[in-house]
Amino acid sequence: MKEKWNSLSPSLKIYFILLSVSALGLGLSNGVISNYFKDVYDVTAFQRGLIEFPRELPGVITVVVIGFLAGFSDIRIAVFAQSLTIIGILILGVMTPPFEIMLIFLFINSMGMHMGMPLRDSIGMDLIEDKKVGKRMGQFKGVFTGFTMLSAVIVFIGFRTELFSFKTDIKWIFIVSGFLLIGVLILYGFLAKSLRHKIVHEKKVKFIVRKEYKYYYVLTVMLGVQKQIMLVYGPWVLIETLSKGPDTIAVLSIVGSFIGIFFIPALGRWTDKFGIKTMLYADALSFIGVYVLYGFLAAGFTNGNLALVGVPVFLAYLIFIIDRMSTQMGLIRTIYLKQILVDPQDFTPSLSLGLSLDHIVSIFSAFLGGIVWGKFGPQYIFFMAASLSLVNLYVAIKVKVDNSDELEEQTV
Repeated sequence: MKEKWNSLSPSLKIYFILLSVSALGLGLSNGVISNYFKDVYDVTAFQRGLIEFPRELPGVITVVVIGFLAGFSDIRIAVFAQSLTIIGILILGVMTPPFEIMLIFLFINSMGMHMGMPLRDSIGMDLIEDKKVGKRMGQFKGVFTGFTMLSAVIVFIGFRTELFSFKTDIKWIFIVSGFLLIGVLILYGFLAKSLRHKIVHEKKVKFIVRKEYKYYYVLTVMLGVQKQIMLVYGPWVLIETLSKGPDTIAVLSIVGSFIGIFFIPALGRWTDKFGIKTMLYADALSFIGVYVLYGFLAAGFTNGNLALVGVPVFLAYLIFIIDRMSTQMGLIRTIYLKQILVDPQDFTPSLSLGLSLDHIVSIFSAFLGGIVWGKFGPQYIFFMAASLSLVNLYVAIKVKVDNSDELEEQTV
């Protein structure tokens, strides 16, 4: 950040530190989860898709859980969510349970993570000064990405030096992740004390569905498809087809995160400068391009037309990194929702509903993706996602903005 650290409010300082430790803790566990499934349970592509049901189901029911806890402040709900995340990952760290039992604790961990996602954004939005939404959101995402990169560095060093391994009884990388997330729990306490409970949204138990938010809902549904395809089957091409381990995935994450440190704050500034409509076009086109190219590479690897070493593999790495940049454009959707709010109290419920819509589609996409991979080949998963991303382009065309680049109306 260009502005001086000392110029920030105490609450913002705590929030930036909280984001940093969160990214570090979550990065250590999320960054290696596909390798964990492969190395510990030797799952197939079809089974990998099925695993996404207990892993993504929490995203569907998050809106219900947060709705029933709506009488509490966002921070208190975030503390509860963080506790679930910690319990799930520590159990997986201290033991290697049977596959079915592992899925239960995976569900608990995922429930906490998915509840925490909209709450972190909502708390952050409440701390942002007027007229600095794009800039500050870009900084938030940039800090999160920077410490995600640091977690990837730790993963790379840890697995290369065999400090971490999935062959041991105790999965130390999950233990370290759990203790970092305990630190986040403590930081939420400091943030609540700093704010003196200013962020206490006394919300009624309600689920927000408004016609004014229809394009936001469409974008979140499409994100569910896009995210699931690339987050699950993007790495799986490297792990299954190219036999790459956690250290390789970590290096790619390091490079992607390093670029993201600069890219994401710039994305926030570009959104302020060029407006939502332009950035929605960029969002749609980036996804289409990434999926088409990755599909051709996956086809080449599986049918033997491309070598499993050299330039083709480098291109796969490059597309994988570029995709990490594309997925960060979720920032645009959050800012878009903020601009079209009919009622400021709609923000957290709408984020939660969007998250649920996202994950309903994610579960179906993961299941369908496993079938497509097994029956037809991995390339068709990515071609399918590229075709569906045309919907994002349709939304970009239909969104109407006025001369000040503030979203004013939408037409069907």
